[in-house]
Amino acid sequence: MATPTPSKQKFLGRLSLPERTYIAEALRAETVGGVLLLVAAIAALIWANTLGSSYETVRGFHIGISALGLDLSIQHWAADGLLAIFFFVAGIELKRELVAGELRDPKAAALPVIAALCGMAVPALVYALVNVLGNGSLDGWAVPTATDIAFALAVLAVIGTSLPSALRAFLLTLAVVDDLFAILIIAVFFTSSINFAALGGAVVGLVLFWWLLRKGVRGWYVYIPLALVIWGLMYNSGVHSTIAGVAMGLMLRCHRTEGEEHSPGEHIEHLVRPVSAGLAVPLFALFSAGVGISGATLADVFTRPETLGVVLGLIVGKAVGIFGGTWLAARFTKAELNDDLAWPDVFAVASLAGIGFTVSLLIGELAFDGQDRLADEIKAAVLVGSLTAAVLSSILLKLRVRKYRQLVDDEERDDDQDGIPDVYEADKPEYHLRMAAIYENKAAEHRRLAQLAGAERDDADRPA
Repeated sequence: MATPTPSKQKFLGRLSLPERTYIAEALRAETVGGVLLLVAAIAALIWANTLGSSYETVRGFHIGISALGLDLSIQHWAADGLLAIFFFVAGIELKRELVAGELRDPKAAALPVIAALCGMAVPALVYALVNVLGNGSLDGWAVPTATDIAFALAVLAVIGTSLPSALRAFLLTLAVVDDLFAILIIAVFFTSSINFAALGGAVVGLVLFWWLLRKGVRGWYVYIPLALVIWGLMYNSGVHSTIAGVAMGLMLRCHRTEGEEHSPGEHIEHLVRPVSAGLAVPLFALFSAGVGISGATLADVFTRPETLGVVLGLIVGKAVGIFGGTWLAARFTKAELNDDLAWPDVFAVASLAGIGFTVSLLIGELAFDGQDRLADEIKAAVLVGSLTAAVLSSILLKLRVRKYRQLVDDEERDDDQDGIPDVYEADKPEYHLRMAAIYENKAAEHRRLAQLAGAERDDADRPA
């Protein structure tokens, strides 16, 4: 008997209903946060370029406890403290993707993982090539490797483009994997010296955090103080303190047990995500994105190798890396692209991933610590590169907006009004029986109206 040919995997095909619901909820929160992030970045630029001295005074103001090694400037509190909340949510997102999302199946995970890796490697290579040829510093190779999901979704919200859930999920999965490797880059390449006593204390705290979770201990009054202690120890260890947020996020259980509507990880993410997207990340942008913009600064962005490498890395490296990695992975895994989409759609999303704001700014500060002028120029390069990527991707997405809207309408149509989109019920007999009853009722109503219209016409034609 002949062996049946295995069905080919569909890339960017329809998501399962639970995954689609989760993606919609997560991206709704990220979109709102992205708009706030955009507003904060604009406010920072206006503040820095109109009242620059007050901006520098405020973000340079120190507050904290010196005895605990935590006498930090406002800018550092935002970068080291508030971003730990952002990375905590990123850790939960990564854990959920690994146990219940797109990354749980190694075959399905291959495409977005390879795309994300290529989307980080190629920008780093572009930066390195520009700086080798231009005799620049290689210290900033990691700056253009990051994608800012909140800012990317804010762009989508501003231009009013509707993306099908599969493309949105692909973008979110890319960003989650991107965050993971950005975290590893920060931990490995931006740790100059280690205080092993503080690091050991942080590890003990993390073990205690994990043990309490496994024992089912509940109560914010237990976990928040413990999380602050872990964060403080991690900061004093020399390892970037945001790593503590990721580690705690990865420890949460993100799979549901019998009788659970939401896992503990999903529940906590639902509570913390608004704090991250609505407060932590916008405040970081407010105190990090403020750079003086002048003709000389913009000229340096396009003439200095370090800044030019960042711009080209975000605009060219991201798009080419993600698109090329996706195409190669699909070719070698024999995954077929969804019939409703085309490869230019993948390139448009790849261009959108060139918006590398939050983590790029953070890595820029770490890479050029102590070089204030160059650090500011790098920030300007991140802004220019991200803005250009946003405009380019917006144009590409607008070219297909009619097709996207049709796909979204098809995904959301619910003619039987049972709260479940019809495309997810096409194989259920009860759905078709409900639709048959709906159409029969409509037909009966139209027959009644036809009879009524006929009777009225006969009355009108009858001689007085």
